[in-house]
Amino acid sequence: MVRAAALPDDQLSPDPLDGDLVVSGDPQVRTSELAEDEAVAVGIWQHSPGVSRDVESDEVFVVLSGRATIEVADGPTLQVGPGDVAMLAAGSHTVWTVHETLRKVYVVRS
Repeated sequence: MVRAAALPDDQLSPDPLDGDLVVSGDPQVRTSELAEDEAVAVGIWQHSPGVSRDVESDEVFVVLSGRATIEVADGPTLQVGPGDVAMLAAGSHTVWTVHETLRKVYVVRS
Protein backbone atom coordinates (compact mmCIF):
# COMPACT_ATOMS: atom_id res chain seq x y z
CA MET A 1 0.00 0.00 0.00
CA VAL A 2 1.23 3.48 -0.88
CA ARG A 3 -0.11 6.48 1.04
CA ALA A 4 0.67 10.17 0.99
CA ALA A 5 1.89 11.98 4.11
CA ALA A 6 -0.16 15.15 3.50
CA LEU A 7 -3.54 13.48 3.92
CA PRO A 8 -6.56 15.80 4.11
CA ASP A 9 -8.57 15.83 7.35
CA ASP A 10 -11.29 13.62 5.90
CA GLN A 11 -8.74 10.84 5.38
CA LEU A 12 -7.78 10.86 9.07
CA SER A 13 -10.04 8.78 11.32
CA PRO A 14 -11.53 10.32 14.46
CA ASP A 15 -9.79 8.98 17.58
CA PRO A 16 -11.75 10.52 20.48
CA LEU A 17 -9.85 11.39 23.65
CA ASP A 18 -11.01 9.80 26.90
CA GLY A 19 -12.78 12.58 28.85
CA ASP A 20 -10.33 12.12 31.74
CA LEU A 21 -7.50 13.21 29.43
CA VAL A 22 -9.07 16.54 28.43
CA VAL A 23 -7.82 19.40 30.59
CA SER A 24 -9.58 22.26 28.79
CA GLY A 25 -11.28 23.10 25.54
CA ASP A 26 -12.72 20.51 23.19
CA PRO A 27 -9.66 18.99 21.51
CA GLN A 28 -10.38 16.60 18.67
CA VAL A 29 -7.85 13.94 17.69
CA ARG A 30 -7.63 12.27 14.28
CA THR A 31 -5.19 9.61 13.13
CA SER A 32 -4.07 7.57 10.16
CA GLU A 33 -1.93 4.51 10.74
CA LEU A 34 0.57 4.04 7.94
CA ALA A 35 2.30 0.88 9.18
CA GLU A 36 2.41 -1.33 12.26
CA ASP A 37 4.02 -4.57 13.35
CA GLU A 38 4.97 -6.07 16.70
CA ALA A 39 7.92 -3.66 17.13
CA VAL A 40 6.88 -0.30 15.67
CA ALA A 41 3.92 1.82 14.56
CA VAL A 42 4.11 4.71 12.08
CA GLY A 43 1.32 7.13 11.39
CA ILE A 44 -0.10 10.62 11.28
CA TRP A 45 -1.68 12.20 14.38
CA GLN A 46 -3.63 15.44 14.56
CA HIS A 47 -4.87 17.33 17.65
CA SER A 48 -7.06 20.44 17.38
CA PRO A 49 -6.64 23.41 19.76
CA GLY A 50 -7.16 22.58 23.42
CA VAL A 51 -5.30 21.01 26.32
CA SER A 52 -4.97 17.29 27.05
CA ARG A 53 -2.77 15.01 29.08
CA ASP A 54 -1.14 11.70 28.15
CA VAL A 55 1.24 9.00 29.31
CA GLU A 56 3.70 8.56 26.47
CA SER A 57 5.18 5.61 24.63
CA ASP A 58 8.73 5.64 23.22
CA GLU A 59 8.13 7.98 20.30
CA VAL A 60 9.93 10.13 17.78
CA PHE A 61 7.84 12.60 15.81
CA VAL A 62 8.16 15.35 13.22
CA VAL A 63 5.67 18.23 13.28
CA LEU A 64 4.15 18.84 9.86
CA SER A 65 1.96 21.81 10.83
CA GLY A 66 0.57 23.66 13.82
CA ARG A 67 2.05 24.66 17.17
CA ALA A 68 1.98 23.21 20.67
CA THR A 69 3.59 23.40 24.08
CA ILE A 70 4.34 20.00 25.61
CA GLU A 71 5.00 19.99 29.35
CA VAL A 72 6.85 16.85 30.46
CA ALA A 73 6.46 16.07 34.18
CA ASP A 74 9.90 16.20 35.85
CA GLY A 75 11.34 17.22 32.48
CA PRO A 76 11.49 19.98 29.92
CA THR A 77 8.74 22.06 28.38
CA LEU A 78 8.90 21.76 24.60
CA GLN A 79 7.68 24.36 22.12
CA VAL A 80 7.07 22.57 18.81
CA GLY A 81 6.09 23.75 15.36
CA PRO A 82 6.51 22.83 11.70
CA GLY A 83 9.75 20.97 11.01
CA ASP A 84 10.56 20.27 14.66
CA VAL A 85 11.63 16.78 15.66
CA ALA A 86 11.06 15.53 19.21
CA MET A 87 11.50 12.35 21.21
CA LEU A 88 9.34 11.26 24.15
CA ALA A 89 10.22 8.45 26.57
CA ALA A 90 7.79 5.70 27.53
CA GLY A 91 6.01 6.43 30.79
CA SER A 92 6.50 10.21 30.61
CA HIS A 93 3.46 12.14 31.82
CA THR A 94 2.75 15.06 29.50
CA VAL A 95 0.31 17.94 29.09
CA TRP A 96 -0.20 19.08 25.51
CA THR A 97 -1.40 22.67 24.96
CA VAL A 98 -2.20 22.87 21.27
CA HIS A 99 -2.30 26.47 20.07
CA GLU A 100 -2.88 25.73 16.34
CA THR A 101 -4.08 22.35 15.08
CA LEU A 102 -1.01 20.14 15.34
CA ARG A 103 -0.26 17.43 12.78
CA LYS A 104 2.72 15.14 13.18
CA VAL A 105 4.22 12.01 11.71
CA TYR A 106 5.13 9.61 14.50
CA VAL A 107 7.16 6.47 14.99
CA VAL A 108 6.29 4.59 18.20
CA ARG A 109 8.25 1.64 19.52
CA SER A 110 6.01 -1.09 20.95
